[in-house]
Order: sequence, then structure tokens, then C-alpha cells
Amino acid sequence: MKQQYFKQTYIKLALLLIAISTGLLGLSMALMGHHKHITLTTDFYGITGFLPDHIYNLIAAFSFIAAAVLACLSIKHTRFRSLLGYTLIVVSIIPLLSLLGSSMWIDSLGGFPAIGSGQGVIKYFALLSIGILLIESKLSMSIKKWLSIAPVLLVLLWIGGMKFTLLEAKGIEDLVLSSPLMSWMYSIWDLQTTSNLIGIYDLIAVVLLIAGMFNTRLLLPALLMSGAVFAVTQTFLISWDGALSAESILSTGGHFLIKDLWFIANLLLFWQLSKLSKLSKLSKLSKLNELNN
Repeated sequence: MKQQYFKQTYIKLALLLIAISTGLLGLSMALMGHHKHITLTTDFYGITGFLPDHIYNLIAAFSFIAAAVLACLSIKHTRFRSLLGYTLIVVSIIPLLSLLGSSMWIDSLGGFPAIGSGQGVIKYFALLSIGILLIESKLSMSIKKWLSIAPVLLVLLWIGGMKFTLLEAKGIEDLVLSSPLMSWMYSIWDLQTTSNLIGIYDLIAVVLLIAGMFNTRLLLPALLMSGAVFAVTQTFLISWDGALSAESILSTGGHFLIKDLWFIANLLLFWQLSKLSKLSKLSKLSKLNELNN
């Protein structure tokens, strides 16, 4: 019964976050019309002129709305979860493959791994992870745990590492200035030092998450520390003027920010799997003790 509680509670929360984020993304894309991020993907596949731009935009919008509907249905009806999983995999793989193109990287910093436009794209690794977890129930518990946490490790390591560059320090300036939670940092440190400290925080969270895989006492602090990164990102949707749009609900900047809900979903699933793993070990130990007695 306790295992079932953990299994249902955290996956339902994760599905709710998927529904909210993909629903808002889909509606926003439908209202916004075609934008450059769609063009970057169609350019990579060489299909930009094959269909009108607004058709590609509608396809993307419909895909996200379909994912949102399936996520809502999956909260109460488990039979929809495999279909949701396949949908998330398709929705994520299409943009992820575009990382193989040069347009996602910063030429002035030598290209890969200096990520530019691809910062929003690598967030689809979180969605891909969730999709795989929804359809691959036969994976071992250890693989499931690593699969759930890998996107979080990737984005914290990668984007956290970018915080040490001046380009990224300038890129986050408006976000940090708008935030009542972070703007005070500029009154103590300069632009680059503030960005460096944020990067250091991200990298410490990576180390703690990895350590938490092997030491359960570090698991909760690791999850809280890394989860705070993505929770604070969501506050920018309110504090930053460039996040919301009267015409399309979210701006393209808002699209970038709300995708961090996917990483919170990853962390919820990771916590769920860790608790289930612990309960399973305790159950086996209890049965072993009963046999010995």
C-alpha cells in the first residue's frame, strides 16, 4: 500500500506539471504564429520551404496540446500513459536532433560545447527521459533512477558551466535584476562574479545529486538544492517583463522558462523511484529476517 502511495502521488504531480507546461506552450505557439525557433528546426531538416511557415507552427502547437491532453488523461487513467510516453519521445527527439546543426552553438566561443540557441533545446532531454520512463516499465530500478536524473545533471552541468562566460553573464542580467530573490546579488558582486556564483551553485547541485545516488542521506538536500534552481526560474515568469505576452500568453522567453517544469517533473520521478527502491530493499530484508527466524 505504501509503495502504491509513492508510485501514484509523485507520478501524478509530474504528469500535472507536464500538462501545465505543454498546454501553455501549445496554446502560446498557436496564438503567436511562426517564430525563429521553429525555423531553426525546419532549417536543420531542410524542409523550411516545403510547407508554409504557419503550418509548421500549427503542427508544433498541436503536438504540445495533444501531449497536455494525454497528460491530463494519464493522471487518472494509466492506460493513456504509454501513448503519452511515445508522444513525448517524438516531441522531444525532433528538436534534439537539431543540436547536430551549427546554429545551436556560439561561433564566437568556438562552437560546441558553447551552447547558444540550443539552451532551450537541451531541455527536451527532460521530456525524452519522462517519455521513456512511461513506456519502459521493465527497466531495472537503477537504470530508471539514472534515466530520471540524467537530464537534470546535464542541464545543471552544461548551463551552469556557461555561467562562467561573459556572454551568459550578460544573458541572465535582466532575469536576475527582475527577481526579488536574486537582484540583491548585484549590490554585492559585479556582473560576472554574480554569474560565476550561480554557476558554482549549479555545479554543487550536480555533485550532490550524484552523491545522493549512493548515499541516501544526501538525497533530500540534493533534490531541494537542484529543485530550487528550477523553482526560481518559474518566478521569472512573473518578475520578468519579457516572459508573458497579452497576445500569446507566453513570449519565446516564457517558452524557455516554463520548460524548467520538466526538470521538476524529473526530480519528482527520481524521488519516487528512490523511495520505491528503499521500500523494496526494506521489504526484502524483512522477508529475509522472517525466513531466518
